[in-house]
Amino acid sequence: MEFETVIGLEVHAQVKTRSKIFCSCSTQFGTPPNTQTCPVCLGMPGSLPVLNRQVVESALRLGLATDSSFNRENRFARKNYFYPDLPKAYQISQFELPICEHGTLEIELEGQAPKSIGITRIHMEEDAGKLVHDEHEPVSYVDLNRSGMPLLEIVSEPDLRSPEEAAAYLKKLHAIVRYLDICDGNMQEGSFRCDANISLRPIGREKFGTRCELKNMNSFRNVQLALEYEVRRQRDILLEGGQVVQQTLLWDPDRGRTEPMRGKEEAHDYRYFPDPDLVPVVVDDGWIERVRAELPELPDKRRQRFIDDIDLSDYDATILTASRELADYFEAALGSYGNAKKLANFIGTELLRDFGPERIGDCPVKPHQLADLLSMTEQGTISGKIAKTVFSAMLISGDDPETIVKAQGLVQMSDEAELVSLVREILAANPDQVQQFREGKAKVMGFFVGQLMQKTKGQANPQLANRLFLQELG
Repeated sequence: MEFETVIGLEVHAQVKTRSKIFCSCSTQFGTPPNTQTCPVCLGMPGSLPVLNRQVVESALRLGLATDSSFNRENRFARKNYFYPDLPKAYQISQFELPICEHGTLEIELEGQAPKSIGITRIHMEEDAGKLVHDEHEPVSYVDLNRSGMPLLEIVSEPDLRSPEEAAAYLKKLHAIVRYLDICDGNMQEGSFRCDANISLRPIGREKFGTRCELKNMNSFRNVQLALEYEVRRQRDILLEGGQVVQQTLLWDPDRGRTEPMRGKEEAHDYRYFPDPDLVPVVVDDGWIERVRAELPELPDKRRQRFIDDIDLSDYDATILTASRELADYFEAALGSYGNAKKLANFIGTELLRDFGPERIGDCPVKPHQLADLLSMTEQGTISGKIAKTVFSAMLISGDDPETIVKAQGLVQMSDEAELVSLVREILAANPDQVQQFREGKAKVMGFFVGQLMQKTKGQANPQLANRLFLQELG
């Protein structure tokens, strides 16, 4: 029997705000445990939540970016459950009337046509605290700094049919929230988290199989690995005539397997009811249109513009739009250096070797400095090989390329008289290779130029070197 995989993702994106969703406590990461709390985020009796307007605007931005519809009057609800990191025993979320519904997000796998994935809803909610488990004692500690952190939960339709599609969807959503500047996307710090619902059904059957929820996946790779494992596990159970148990599973990356955590809850288990302390959020057309006017160019549109307007390949455009910071860096450098293809190649091979797309802001080499460096190669001041050496020095010092070239004496040799003398020495010392060239072995030219580069420590002008060797060889 062959099975079809059905996957839906629930993504929690922590909104980039200075204060929490319902109080003025700081959202700074990494502070000592339980130092960023107050009666509101701890749910003390008599405390009243006040909604952070920036969280609403972030939800509107994401809704517009995913072609979602808006509930013009949306409401907060209390989601009731008991857990040690939830001191008030309920979480403020949204249920029947979330702020956004019925969106779409397009993914594309290599060699396949684009596929539209439905987004069921996007809603606002607060985060719970965090349990820290002692490695040596059978105890756990509670850190409530995260309690009340502002979240957007993005729930997809069960439209994903493979772990590869799930990873592609997650990466696309990650890029969008970063382009919108509403979430820093840091999965290691928990700013961008994913839970997955997965089930298998016989091919041709409409009814979904029994689903399991996967948690504790803190990277794109772990999401894909966990889903691939769960596909195998559920398939083996079904082929043996067993039944999949609906439950919540944790992914153990060290052992490469899922482990049961608890039985899977349904919506009625949480006893949702409207939060009596929060009034409905009313979103009018003027607010939506103002947010729409402030939206940045999103990754898919920017990628297509790079292909259409500056003639980049699909491969280069995809790499350069992997993050907003990288695309901004490329365009800033391109403004001072007009060769888009050479700039894209240098960024892809040299810059991204040390700085990933999301760490471009940490690079000490500014866009105009990279443009100046590549302009020096165009002008013949330095060779392409020396440019890589200079760039490595720039990454260490942050100095302008001209400063490094002058300090290290790296200006390209273009004096014909000086180079001709060296060319003749090389030809005289290598009569066998000269004879091979004259017999038609053109590749020997690379040997000659290499010898010249050794003698000049890479400073000879390679175009001039080729011409001089050809000239001397007749």
